[in-house]
Amino acid sequence: MSERNGKLHGCWRLISFETELQDSKERTQPWGADPNGHLIFDPHGRMIVLLTARTREPGDTDEKLAALFRTMVSYTGRYRIEGDRFITKVDSSWNEAWNGTEQERFYKLDGDTLNVTTAWMPNPLIPGNPVGRGILSFRRE
Repeated sequence: MSERNGKLHGCWRLISFETELQDSKERTQPWGADPNGHLIFDPHGRMIVLLTARTREPGDTDEKLAALFRTMVSYTGRYRIEGDRFITKVDSSWNEAWNGTEQERFYKLDGDTLNVTTAWMPNPLIPGNPVGRGILSFRRE
């Protein structure tokens, strides 16, 4: 196990989440200035992430259930480190289309802050799935 790999181990609390659209370069905070969530790396090679908007309502209609889907991201799997990337082989996900895929994330550690950028991909949180990326910051707990 590399030293760099060990530096990711533990629990990280989400402190910011932005999306950027590839075509327009437009950046937004789709879940506001105070999103909720955690990213956990265990020393045995498993990663799990659960991210949500802070303000969500129970899903008792089709419209509200769809809104819940669009205000969360959650998946888990075995991960590996390659340079400045961690790559997760997804074995369980809130989005069935991600199961069995590899999700690539670029990261940079700055003390107790972990900055993560997704690869460019269709955004499952926006109707029409435009190509974009997520830009996230986490703080070590």
